[in-house]
Amino acid sequence: YGGELERILSIGGDAGLNRAAAQDRANRFKPVVMHLGPFELKAGRKAKHEITIPNYIGAVRTMVIASENGAYGATEKTTPVKKPLMILATLPRVLGPGESLKLPVNVFAMDQKVKNVSISIAESSGLAGISQKSKSISFGKPGDGLVEFDVQMAERIGVAKFTITAQGGGETSKQEIEIQVRNPNPIVTDVVAVVLEPNKDWSQSFEPVGMRGTNEGILEISNIPPINLGERLNYLIQYPYGCLEQTLSGGFPQLYVNKLIELNDDQKKSVPNNIKATIDRLKQFQTENGGFAYWPGNSTPDHWSTSYAGHFLLEAKALGYAVPGGMLDRWTKFQKKVARMWDPKQKEYGFVSDQSHELNQAYRLYTLALAKEAEMGAMNRLRESKNLSLQAKWRLAAAYAVAGKPEVAKSITKGLSRSIADYTEMSYTYGSDLRDEAMILETLVLMNDKTAAGQMVRDVAEGLSSQRWLSTQTTAYALLAIGKFVGNTEVGKRYTFTYALNDKTVNAGSTMPVMQIEVPSNSAGKVSVKNTSQTTLFARLILRGQPVAGAETASANNLNINVMYKTLDGRAINPASLPQGTDFVAEVKITHPGTRAIPYREMALNQIFPSGWEILNTRLDNLESFGSASKPEYQDIRDDRVNTFFDIFQGQTQTFVVRLNAAYQGRFYLPATSCEAMYDHTINARRPGQWVEVVAPGGAI
Repeated sequence: YGGELERILSIGGDAGLNRAAAQDRANRFKPVVMHLGPFELKAGRKAKHEITIPNYIGAVRTMVIASENGAYGATEKTTPVKKPLMILATLPRVLGPGESLKLPVNVFAMDQKVKNVSISIAESSGLAGISQKSKSISFGKPGDGLVEFDVQMAERIGVAKFTITAQGGGETSKQEIEIQVRNPNPIVTDVVAVVLEPNKDWSQSFEPVGMRGTNEGILEISNIPPINLGERLNYLIQYPYGCLEQTLSGGFPQLYVNKLIELNDDQKKSVPNNIKATIDRLKQFQTENGGFAYWPGNSTPDHWSTSYAGHFLLEAKALGYAVPGGMLDRWTKFQKKVARMWDPKQKEYGFVSDQSHELNQAYRLYTLALAKEAEMGAMNRLRESKNLSLQAKWRLAAAYAVAGKPEVAKSITKGLSRSIADYTEMSYTYGSDLRDEAMILETLVLMNDKTAAGQMVRDVAEGLSSQRWLSTQTTAYALLAIGKFVGNTEVGKRYTFTYALNDKTVNAGSTMPVMQIEVPSNSAGKVSVKNTSQTTLFARLILRGQPVAGAETASANNLNINVMYKTLDGRAINPASLPQGTDFVAEVKITHPGTRAIPYREMALNQIFPSGWEILNTRLDNLESFGSASKPEYQDIRDDRVNTFFDIFQGQTQTFVVRLNAAYQGRFYLPATSCEAMYDHTINARRPGQWVEVVAPGGAI
């Protein structure tokens, strides 16, 4: 049952780690938890406590624990919580802009005196319009009834806050309920870039990107070759999936971001919090033997990500962050064992190239040297390997440099090329030519070769500043290497410039390589910049936002996708209109058409469902293998979406099924269903979204 238990007990995604945005999120679950005491009770005496329960419908369990001189006793009782008049309103887990629904309110008359009840509703945030704000219901005897309010959501995002009040028979009952109004569409980024010579100026008019409330804008000025810091770092932080590599890639560059930009007050708080949250989350990935798995809860270590995790922990510890000592000790033992047993002819997987196999060992040895646990025997054996790859030589040189053998590092890299042939790796080391060049830059910094590092940083910066798609691994390592390069050099001379936002001019300047200025971007505007220094400056206007629903198009690049909706007995249905209470399934077929004669690895299927549909998490009931459904490598089930991860081979079709229920009446948006290779953007497919309705129960489907 090992495989079944691993899936059943899998830990969910990382949504809960975003503490910084907690104040902007709805608090849906408010449990009743109260603690009293301790109290002293004399022998033969009785005591009574009166407790006021907050607005709550259901039952509470009261538990009393007594102790004296090492002896303990306990008792408990479950008590219904009720009053003569109670109400219970329910909402979906989330809602979307422009959606409409019928908000159901259950009214409970628990006493004969409650005959006629008036129910009113109000919404305080302005995110919802309610056509009829008051309704009434009558009772001939104690019982319950249902009233519904028609709610229309505005074209904005935020937290909607409803207050429902019922009055009747001299009794009053009130309920407050919050709901997150989110835009499920992916973030779109527009960038305008310009080079400013001394005394030159530039102005740019702009329109907001995306719907109101999702807009962000940054003016970025730098005196180093542009690295597109704002766009690239934001991409890492907001990346939607939560594997180990991507979790680390979101946190790693933030260790050195203060070397690149002058942090504002909010960033000075959020950056350390993000790093601490990354360290804390690594506990979910560490396996029994000390390595780190690619997905939380899995038991098999991922060797590259294990080295990447240790590298992050060691760098964080060196910068003063608290790192669990036991975590690092177990990691070190695992790394040393694998490093000693490494055999150039015995690869973990048959598809791995010699280049990646060697680089993996070289990176492992580098991290051990960084931990002051250098495995000199394994380093010397790898150094003596015939035809050792270019990447492995550079990484091995870094290991020798950190281990206090700079002369060996120089002998390895003497005359060695710093140019990597173009490539993309979908798994194993998750590499690319730019990622490897960033590793070379890091090695040159460690070797204190400032001249070569200065030349190399231009190549890495050029890759970051281009509009070329970069994976999380490549983006993170490139930012990390540049951060180390800048941190290893003296602070530059101050550069100055003036900028104007909507005709308000400000004199500005910095000694940091990059300066960022927030641009109000929820409406049309204009920005102007003039270079008042004697050095060339690079300016970028970065605008972000989420488009309104319905902007997606269909696509298929080296991958095919087919989406169907079916009844539980397999009949095809149209999701455009479903009766409330309908159980059905979403079936997605992913096909590798063979246009590229390689297996596709680390694929991600992203399904976001309408607010009015509820995901039935059948994992605990062991029902996920619906019909001929495939078993994913990992599946992350959240409030309104399911992310599924898998590999697929040439000519193969994989089928994934999610069981759903049409839970709330209304009109909701079904976003696009998309699938992509997480480390190769040329492999992707998408089916556009549509508006759907959940109608009154009882209709045919």
